[in-house]
Amino acid sequence: MDFDTKAFRDALGCFPTGVAVMTAAPLAKASNLKEAAETSHIGITVNSFASVSLDPPLVLWCIDRRSRRYPYFAEAPGFTVSILASGHKAVSARLAGQGEHSLDGIALVPTKLGPPGLADSLAIFECARESVQDAGDHAILIGRVLRFSRNDGAGAPLVYFRGRYGALAQGEPPA
Repeated sequence: MDFDTKAFRDALGCFPTGVAVMTAAPLAKASNLKEAAETSHIGITVNSFASVSLDPPLVLWCIDRRSRRYPYFAEAPGFTVSILASGHKAVSARLAGQGEHSLDGIALVPTKLGPPGLADSLAIFECARESVQDAGDHAILIGRVLRFSRNDGAGAPLVYFRGRYGALAQGEPPA
């Protein structure tokens, strides 16, 4: 039996998710000029962010091990998670694709951990790397939350559904 990966991906897209940007510090071992030029903090858009545990406070997200950004995050001592508001669509799209991953020109807020958070995010979590687990073509990065903040005035969350960005309606849930 053939497994239709495109149909599988489309079916997974039926699950609406929030959107987050992960940021990490540069790798310390840049060995050439090209790598040295890429040593500013980096970011990646994900929709695989989830809570794991309240005690201890753990979160997870997944990254393709073939991504050029994988070593930055897998080897970093920690990462920062920014939960995106609907106004972050352009930033999310920029950091989602191949190539561009620097944070240059993006409004940021400093963190004690080092990697910045995105300004006007709904929430920001500063995480120490707890573990990295292989899972097929991806890795699961588990982080221990050291600090967090909420911004209740940031508006509606950015969501991803069936391959498109959207915003969550703020109406009352059905009975």
